[in-house]
Amino acid sequence: MAERPSHEELAGALAALRLGVNPSDLHGSLTGYLCAGGIAGADDWLDRLELAPADAHAVRDVALKALLAAASAQFEQDPARVVPLLPARDAPLARRAEALVEWCRGFLGGFGLVGTTLRARLSDDAAEILADLGTIAASRLEIEGGKEDEQAFADVLDFVRTAIAVLHRETGAGGRTARSLH
Repeated sequence: MAERPSHEELAGALAALRLGVNPSDLHGSLTGYLCAGGIAGADDWLDRLELAPADAHAVRDVALKALLAAASAQFEQDPARVVPLLPARDAPLARRAEALVEWCRGFLGGFGLVGTTLRARLSDDAAEILADLGTIAASRLEIEGGKEDEQAFADVLDFVRTAIAVLHRETGAGGRTARSLH
């Protein structure tokens, strides 16, 4: 799998490019788009996510190129191993939890960009998964920072990872590889 940039590396690139999106949201958007079967080319993926960088050459940024390559490759192996881009494990739990909420918001937005007809083809289970991701995306998590909160966060993260795999299989995107032009 391609080496994706860290949350911090991507945050620096996004700030420099003034894209107006945070790393977790961007990775979630791209992952949702690809999960639903969207095709993201090296020169048009930001446009496909409806992001308009001030610099037309932003897609050439090293961190953004690495993000696209890693996001495209993540479905080529086991979609259940897709990991949302979050701050490092040593970051405060509240920061990681908020980033997961942002990631889910981005995922749902990217997934929705593929088309509304896709939702009509989904099973009841997949529709429920989307609703559950929507609940997470609309959450304002209260974190005290104890072991129970860490375990609850890990459980939600496991759910999200499983949800991605189920949705990828449901959309039919699991039977084809989203093409990326490098």
